[in-house]
Amino acid sequence: MTRTIETITFDDAVRFISLEADCLDHRDYAAWLALWAKDGLYAIPIDPDADDFADRLNYAYDDAAMRRMRVSRLTSGESMSARDASNTIRSLSRFRMLDDEPAPEIRIRCAQHLVDYRRGAYRTYAANVTYRLRIEDGGIRLAEKIVRLINSTDALAGMSFLL
Repeated sequence: MTRTIETITFDDAVRFISLEADCLDHRDYAAWLALWAKDGLYAIPIDPDADDFADRLNYAYDDAAMRRMRVSRLTSGESMSARDASNTIRSLSRFRMLDDEPAPEIRIRCAQHLVDYRRGAYRTYAANVTYRLRIEDGGIRLAEKIVRLINSTDALAGMSFLL
């Protein structure tokens, strides 16, 4: 039995965010792309205090077309990142609803600890991630995902995965 969703609860949001992390860790990029709202924004700002991502330098600033191109590069086998792709495991914790009540659109923040294994070496990435989720086309969709790496102002190695 399929539940009709009219508002997004805290539990709905945590389940959805966990699904998104699982899609990324298992490189199920088609499923990951399907999680996004039509006008969704994926950003990884360099400036930890930035709120206007369009007017700043970012590691990523992707609309739907850019997300598809990024996935294409990761899966084509033609780019360096696709030839030796990382294996990743994400741990998510410290979820906090940023809106007062369940609604058709909510904001939620959590901590993400990502372990990347590539070429015999491990790297870790820690970030505060803010999601804006909305009900669209009968389900929950990502309207915005902002990944604020705790070391965003440092030089980062090339990443062969999505944060």
